[in-house]
Amino acid sequence: MKVNKEKIENSQAFLRIEMEPAEVEEYLEESYHHLVKKTNIPGFRKGKAPREILERHIGRESLLEDALNRLLPQACEQAIREQGIEAITSPSIEIKQTDPVVFTATVPLRPAVKLGDYHQIRLTPEAVEVTEDNVKVVIEQLRRQHGTWEPVEREVNLDDLVTLDIVSNIDGKPFINQPGVQYQVLPDYSLPVAGFAEQVVGVNVGEEKEFKLQLAKDYPRVELAGKEAHFKVRVSEVKQRQLPQLDDEFAILVNPELKTLDSLREKISAGLHLRAEEKAREEFEERAIDAVAGQSQVEFPPVLVDTEIARLLDQQARWLQASGSRLEEYLSRINKTGEELGEELRPLATKRVTRSLVLGKIAEEEKIEVSDAEIKAELENIAQSVSGNKDEVQKWLNSSQAYSSVEQLLTRRKTMQRLVEIAGGSTGDQGK
Repeated sequence: MKVNKEKIENSQAFLRIEMEPAEVEEYLEESYHHLVKKTNIPGFRKGKAPREILERHIGRESLLEDALNRLLPQACEQAIREQGIEAITSPSIEIKQTDPVVFTATVPLRPAVKLGDYHQIRLTPEAVEVTEDNVKVVIEQLRRQHGTWEPVEREVNLDDLVTLDIVSNIDGKPFINQPGVQYQVLPDYSLPVAGFAEQVVGVNVGEEKEFKLQLAKDYPRVELAGKEAHFKVRVSEVKQRQLPQLDDEFAILVNPELKTLDSLREKISAGLHLRAEEKAREEFEERAIDAVAGQSQVEFPPVLVDTEIARLLDQQARWLQASGSRLEEYLSRINKTGEELGEELRPLATKRVTRSLVLGKIAEEEKIEVSDAEIKAELENIAQSVSGNKDEVQKWLNSSQAYSSVEQLLTRRKTMQRLVEIAGGSTGDQGK
């Protein structure tokens, strides 16, 4: 075997490997013994046909393909070892020719991170403020949640709850036909079709109205996208929302533990302040890690970004599945392929990989450590908070995978805390 390291670029080593004929022959013989046992050849018992007969029966290309599938991974592993290369994952292999056998291997190398002087980074946290108007918005949302619907004899207005008979067709074929359906008339509501709510406004109880609406080009049912739908609706009932009075009884309705409207306002204000502080903290962390990444030199193999893209796509598929949809349906709606969506995610994936590597390097520089006791305590917290099959949860929590995941989580958390301290100037690092 002849190995030539052609170059190292983008944290990847590029190898060109040529196999000796004797090495290939060894694997061809091994493949012959493997395939002859599985191949029915007229005139021979299974496993007894000579190699030349097997080659004529299945073709030399099939025998060579099986041999190369066995040979190349092992030959590549040996070449990487001989070159003293430290690969972080499996290389990609491309066959260049088969006589003699020549292939190339692209070997992902360990990322290289050179941090700037991150101890000199100083950032000012955003001020957290909760106004009376913020509290009023939440109170109005609570009033709407606890409101009641009262029948009225008038035309339909926005925000009403109406009972409708809907008959519709597209190109003469039935589309949406539902008698006695309840429908809340919300502005800019896209269901069942964009513009439907606005058409219902102004119709009186007992009246009918006919109208046409064009379906969006990204309508979920692709065969109907962009077509015109003919609707006829009849309003049989109109209800308007009656909001509760703002008094102590309303506070008790929202939370029986509260006795006055003032105490409800105080609780809402405290909750808003807590969420605002959490948001400010997250934004400060984002700014801090971006500041460090911006002054660092980070190189990593493209396969890390590809892996992160696959993870993001998997997350999106799981989220869609939880909401009763599928990734294939979503791609059809937005008229994109999985590859196109993956490319759209590439900048985000690149940013996430860069941040992760920078944080890992900071953890190394700051000698961040997580104790066994801390990991076990976090595992116990997870066990208490997770619902579902307790036995399955506990089985996973006892695994080495769970231990490693929690260790990484806590290390990242501690590293982020340390970086926030440095960026906030609260650790005396000014002199470093």
